[in-house]
Amino acid sequence: MNEVKLKKLEQTALRVREHIIKLSTDGGCFVGASLSATDLIVYLYTEFLNLNPTNLDDPDRDYLFLSKGHDVPALYGTLVEMGVLEAERLQNHLSTNDHIYWHPNTQIPGIEFHSGSLGHLPAVSIGVAMDLKISGSQNRVVCILGDGELNEGSVWEAVMVAHAHKLDNLIFVVDRNNFQANMATEDLIPLEPLVDKFEAFGWEVCRIDGHNFLDLEEAFADLPYKKHKPSVIIADTIRGKGLPSIEARADRWFCNFSSTEIEQLLQELHGEHTTTLVSETLVVR
Repeated sequence: MNEVKLKKLEQTALRVREHIIKLSTDGGCFVGASLSATDLIVYLYTEFLNLNPTNLDDPDRDYLFLSKGHDVPALYGTLVEMGVLEAERLQNHLSTNDHIYWHPNTQIPGIEFHSGSLGHLPAVSIGVAMDLKISGSQNRVVCILGDGELNEGSVWEAVMVAHAHKLDNLIFVVDRNNFQANMATEDLIPLEPLVDKFEAFGWEVCRIDGHNFLDLEEAFADLPYKKHKPSVIIADTIRGKGLPSIEARADRWFCNFSSTEIEQLLQELHGEHTTTLVSETLVVR
């Protein structure tokens, strides 16, 4: 990856994080998890997937399913930066006259499937991948999962089915930020050794720094890792990435900040200072 492309990706991710922060007021959003997934979603939409404003309904497009649907602010922001979604619509967040709220809705251009209840979209993505195989299409299917979502039994059922059907057009991406809701994953139901678990289920596995665009480029350039096998990329990330004051905090999952706090966080994002929030305004769900 050349320096110009890297800089462009970093600037796009920065703008997406700005959108996320601005969405975390007047009702709030799942800001911590959205910030951890930002770089993954930006890279997928701008560099890897055959998706752009002109081909969203083209049968030859690639597919992305956001199984951890509470990360939709990162998807909204990326769609805005791609020119798919009008930036002004983000001001309708949680209003009654639009479809922009805490989880994906297919009324929004570029969103393939509703999600919110965890563990559902791995099976949906497998169904699409199987259909593409049967029809002889070359489309790729990506499903983004949360690490806490891996506690759902339906995920591992899907993992077995994907291996049984040799779906090498299917890629799972695990946003491994080490938190689920307001608790560390390893304190609730430990997931590690995660690489060994996926390998035991017959998948090809790659583990990377999910905030490093060079790592992302290398990982996605080599797909599929093996013919007749599904692939999973475990992306190690940081909840709240970009805002040191809320990074890696269990209590910064769903946040509803004041307008003053939003301004402070935007300054922090741009490195102007590390802030202590005016208050501990917080909603945890």
